[in-house]
Amino acid sequence: MLGFISARQAGLDDPVRLRRAESTRRVLSLELNKDRDVERIHGSGINTLDIEPVEGRYMLSGGSDGVIVLYDLENLSGKPSYTCKALCSVGRSHPDVHKFSVETVQWYPHDTGMFTSSSFDKTLKIWDTNTLQPADVFHFEGTVYSHHMSPVATKHCLIAVGTKSPKVQLCDLKSGSCSHILQGHRQEVLAVSWSPRHEYVLATA
Repeated sequence: MLGFISARQAGLDDPVRLRRAESTRRVLSLELNKDRDVERIHGSGINTLDIEPVEGRYMLSGGSDGVIVLYDLENLSGKPSYTCKALCSVGRSHPDVHKFSVETVQWYPHDTGMFTSSSFDKTLKIWDTNTLQPADVFHFEGTVYSHHMSPVATKHCLIAVGTKSPKVQLCDLKSGSCSHILQGHRQEVLAVSWSPRHEYVLATA
């Protein structure tokens, strides 16, 4: 690695080579964390995770049984080894729990007071984190496979939603309605993702 750095400083090597070498080194050194564990709440498979970008402290998980769990990743014990505790969950007994598998969960990019979830039960739900109650629910004709909010948008509050329909739907948090339909696919849309740089650029697959 020192050879790469020396060659880079001397201008003898392409900076991309150093970046690739360091990325490869980091990937090959990945291993399970021996000091940190996560409390097991889900009784079935976990389909989706999201860590909030504001503090990087809270994590959402969505399960194949429709359950959503909110975890605190902070080490509150002060001990070197600790278990990340579940703060709360939308369990099977919750009146607003998803009826089928949760496919995507996402924190509101600018505030931990709100998060979103979508499910095979053909709904997208906007949750109030403090009350753990849905602030809004969007219903679709087909199965919902994925959704995404832009992490950089300042001029819109649109959530892109991919469903069994070939049409990508954009839900507006401000108006509470599906404001746009994007056509172009011929079959179901399995993945959607807003650009991390440009707020009006959306990728769909």
